[in-house]
Amino acid sequence: MRIAQIAPLWITIPPLKYGGIERIIAMLCDGLTDKGHEVTLFASPGSKTRAKLISVFDKPLLDVNISWSNPVWNLRNLSLATEMANEGKFDIIHSHLDLWTLFFHNLTKTPVIHTMHNPLYRTNADANKDDRLRLFMEEAKRTNIVFISQSAKDQAMLEFPEKRARIIYNGTDLSHFQFNEKGGDHFVWIARMNKHKGVENAIAAAEKLGAKLLLAGRIDPTQIEYFETYIKPHLNEKIQYVGELTENQLSDFYGPAKALLYPIEWEEPFGLVVTEAMACGTPVIAYRRGSMPELIEDGKTGFVIDSNIDLLVEAMEKVGQIDRTLVRKQAEEKFSKEIMVENYEKAYYEIIAKK
Repeated sequence: MRIAQIAPLWITIPPLKYGGIERIIAMLCDGLTDKGHEVTLFASPGSKTRAKLISVFDKPLLDVNISWSNPVWNLRNLSLATEMANEGKFDIIHSHLDLWTLFFHNLTKTPVIHTMHNPLYRTNADANKDDRLRLFMEEAKRTNIVFISQSAKDQAMLEFPEKRARIIYNGTDLSHFQFNEKGGDHFVWIARMNKHKGVENAIAAAEKLGAKLLLAGRIDPTQIEYFETYIKPHLNEKIQYVGELTENQLSDFYGPAKALLYPIEWEEPFGLVVTEAMACGTPVIAYRRGSMPELIEDGKTGFVIDSNIDLLVEAMEKVGQIDRTLVRKQAEEKFSKEIMVENYEKAYYEIIAKK
């Protein structure tokens, strides 16, 4: 197949540090190319890929302070891919650009598939005042959509025709994560630094237990005040912030830990850090929100608990009972990049056949 992959343009593919969507796109492009498909990646310059790279802007957008809310160059990205599709250069277009895809998918006879990386529910009680949701509602019958968990599909505030909606889990490059059979005595938390990701809950539980906790992750400019006010005062010898990590540093971060704490406060569609930790054999303790019950087998690969600090502490005390071999095995059997690539490949063939 001739496949176009449309990536967001704010950072490179794969990301140097933070960037879950970008990491998924990188694995997809390389995996599909290795399987013999002709893949064209529309992404930022500087991206490293085995696919053919096309860039519509001369730098990653964040490098020149173009706001996340400014769609101009991502719209140009989509328009160029659509133009090339109409010239007969692609068999299918796979977009990762949220609602912006909906302005273009009807302008070409080339099938378009759309991965929904972000939640699809109302930000306003009145759907008619939520432009994003209203647009998805209008286009639902014509949209080939992939949700990254059953939870994400269930949480969506609208329904898509069954033949057009799929669930495909994100993959993890297991070769980048070394299995650690023993782990250690400390706990870890990693994500973008904000309240919804549960960092305050992780700190509260570690303080209550007297446990060592390492925090890692990106601090966006908008979150500096939050970090300075709510996180920094808790840092000491036992609770440490180690910064934003590169992918090469992740295995050494997850592997030696006793468990990853992920007491989130929102309905997270997936949570790549969960499967990355599992790839190292490190159990995960998470609140029962979003996709967590799908990713973690309670009592076998970690613990999924109600949102309560005392329950979090209790799980931390007994997490040593988890067989780390089983944790790694589940990552291999359910969340490998190879499984993800195969599932998308199958979806492409099905959509093209229906055309």
